[in-house]
Formats: sequence, C-alpha cells, structure tokens
Amino acid sequence: MAEPSSVESALPSTGARALALASIVIAGICGGLIGWKITTLQVEDAGALAGLGGLLGAAFSAGGVAVVAVLVLRAMGEWHTITSTGDPTAARRNRS
Repeated sequence: MAEPSSVESALPSTGARALALASIVIAGICGGLIGWKITTLQVEDAGALAGLGGLLGAAFSAGGVAVVAVLVLRAMGEWHTITSTGDPTAARRNRS
C-alpha cells in the first residue's frame, strides 16, 4: 500500500487549466483565420476550399498549442510536488 503524500492533488489549479484552454481556443481562431486568408489569396473563387484551409489551419495551430499547454501544466505539477516535498526526486517516485 502506498504512503499518502503531503501533496493534495497532482492537478494544476483551475486558473491554470482555464488559461491553457483559452490559449488553445485563441490559437485555433488565429490559425483558422490565417489558413482561410492564405487559401483565399492563393485560389480564385475558393469557396469551400477557403473553409477547408481555415479548418486545417485551426486544427494544426490548436493542436500545437495544446501539446505545449499539456507539457507546461505537467511541468507545473511536477514543480509543485518538488516545492511541497522539498525532494527533487519525489515527482518521479510517486508515479506508479
């Protein structure tokens, strides 16, 4: 049986998660606008093609920012564990 740790939860704070979600949404909007505009500049009478370009741009940019946000939130959780326990190896040992 594992020992109870002094850290209450490995989850990042609600504010940090909300900020990560907001950054993903903003990146998706910006990527969609960039993809749409690039498509309309490249193709005459783009129509549905411009929508597809916008959708792909949104998906790629939101996905990239989501990867970075997850890595940052995990690093924050590990840092919180280290500062709470005072042991730099505590975060690696508690994973089972």
